[in-house]
Amino acid sequence: MNTLIIGGAGFIGSRLAAALVARGHAVTVLDNLSPQIHGASAMFPTELQAMARCVHGDIRDRAALTDAIAGQNVIVNYAAETGTGQSMYAVKHYEDVNIGGTALLMDILVNARPASLQKLIVASSRAIYGEGLYACAEHGGVYPAARTVVDMTAGRFEPVCPRCGATVEVRSTPEEAPFAPSSFYGVSKQVQEQMTLLFAQTLGVDGFALRYQNVYGPGQSLSNPYTGLLAVFSNLARAGGDLNIFEDGLESRDFVYIDDVVDATVACIAPGVRGVHALNVGSAVRTSVLDVARATLAKLGAKGKVEVSGAFRVGDIRHNVADISRLEALTGFAPQWSFDAGLGEFLAWAQGHALVDSGFGRSLDELAERGLLGKAVAA
Repeated sequence: MNTLIIGGAGFIGSRLAAALVARGHAVTVLDNLSPQIHGASAMFPTELQAMARCVHGDIRDRAALTDAIAGQNVIVNYAAETGTGQSMYAVKHYEDVNIGGTALLMDILVNARPASLQKLIVASSRAIYGEGLYACAEHGGVYPAARTVVDMTAGRFEPVCPRCGATVEVRSTPEEAPFAPSSFYGVSKQVQEQMTLLFAQTLGVDGFALRYQNVYGPGQSLSNPYTGLLAVFSNLARAGGDLNIFEDGLESRDFVYIDDVVDATVACIAPGVRGVHALNVGSAVRTSVLDVARATLAKLGAKGKVEVSGAFRVGDIRHNVADISRLEALTGFAPQWSFDAGLGEFLAWAQGHALVDSGFGRSLDELAERGLLGKAVAA
């Protein structure tokens, strides 16, 4: 199979390239080597160049994209900006890259109709769900609205039933959940996946929108403040600093290890897996941010403390955990990595790299300047 990975020099894309090459694919990587992700003087990694044809180009460049598409059997689209908070003020940029870039890809494909193309895959996100599925004692399964600044300022962080206002309990969110993104990043991923699945049907090829949860592991950027809290925590802990966490620390995420993400993606690329599908890709287990912080300090033997700040970001969700039964039924995939084991692998890898300024403090300043960072106050 000839496979094009757009944004393939990134964390997930480069690992997917290696896995596909090991299975006999001829891989082409198209990547603009964005400084926010790869650093100011980034180049394609030597190991990636050794296994794949690497093209420095942007998904918004028609000529570069047209050339890269030629002769491909599978196209995997990872080209996107990823910061939930940043998306709330860099709106036009996120629209240009995430929506405009994908629209250009579909424009080229639907007009050229390449005979070689068999599969289209896009990295979607659980951000399209907003808060996702919860259970109300009176009304059963419900989908709470985005939390308000008023409630979070008052320290009311948990979502409530949209029908009666009662406390609700988080449940695994299935793919049938309604779209309810609480950030522009989530909106852009929703549009990306809907475009991809629509035009896969139009072109008569297989299409997969993979709704990745919180992906982590060796190889993720340690210098990009928008790629996850594990990079931020590891840098702070290794420097002997305290870990300041948002809200009350009980917010939780479905952390899915990079190897499981790659295995799930490879499973969808396999020739026998057909159709047009949106699929959750996660661990099906949720872990609180407080537990993540404590585990990070413990595994590193660090002296820092965990400090609960009460701060919050507008657009953040409270909890998420994926229902992955559809993915399991379609592909036979099952996650192999526990969070404890994956965290150990990530931190061991991080310790082999120099401490860097992730820019996390700067990113918070940018949010605060725009009124997108708040803090709970005593009632």
